[in-house]
Parts: sequence; C-alpha cells; structure tokens
Amino acid sequence: MTSPIDFGILLGLSYQAFVDELRAALHAAGFTDLGPSYGYVFRALGAEALHLRALAGRLGMTDQGAAKIVDEMEARGYLERRAHPEDGRIKRLRLARRGRAALATARRFHRLYERRLAQRLGAREVAIARRVLEAAGGGGDTAATHLRPLL
Repeated sequence: MTSPIDFGILLGLSYQAFVDELRAALHAAGFTDLGPSYGYVFRALGAEALHLRALAGRLGMTDQGAAKIVDEMEARGYLERRAHPEDGRIKRLRLARRGRAALATARRFHRLYERRLAQRLGAREVAIARRVLEAAGGGGDTAATHLRPLL
C-alpha cells in the first residue's frame, strides 16, 4: 500500500497547478514576457507608488535585486519611474498602463479560478479550503507582507 502524499507536497502541487494556469491565461492575454518575480512587484505597486528601497523592503530583498527586476519591468513597459513630488532625486515606481492591465488580468483569473473550483468541488468545500489556507498562512491581511520572490 502506498502512503499518502505529504501535506506540504500537496500544497506545492496545488500551487504549481494554479501558477501554470495563471501563466497560461496571462500568456493568452498577450503578457508573454513576464518574469518569475513580476507578480510580487505588481502586488506591491498595485495599491501605491513606492521608491526602490521601500519596494525592496516590501519584497524582502536587496536594493540591487529589486533594481534588476524593476529595470526589466520598465524595459518591458510594465512599470515607470516618476520624480517624487517632494524630492526630485527620488524616483517613485508605479505600474504603467501595461502593468495595471496585467495585474487586472491576474486578478480576474483569481476570481475565475475560485469560481471554477467551486463548480467542481462545491462552494462549501471551497469556502472551507479558503478558511483552512488563511489560517495556515497567517490570514489574508498579512499576505502582502509575506509574499516574497524566490530570488
């Protein structure tokens, strides 16, 4: 008799299946040049413009690591740098139109994925899974500060 798959492995497999579908949906929507860490930056800049050091801190990485991602995203049209209104030496980072469109596409996919899962498993089961995952992950409100790129 085979032993059950370890719980952490199940979580990882579920997450990878979700990421694969999300990337396919983004690719189909024309976002074919997304880097592996862009989603974290989209989320961090989705609510507010940040300067590089603040973004790096939010992502839990060095300024140099964040700068590399920011340079790539700017070159691909996903974000832009603007002068800080109070200090022109500081550049504020914000999502460009293409970045906002990619984030909106990803957010729509999240809602669609959950609805499709509810159709397959039942709304009650998905609600239970959501509560369990929120409890295991420390709650939905802390997600933004805990999500980190793997770089």
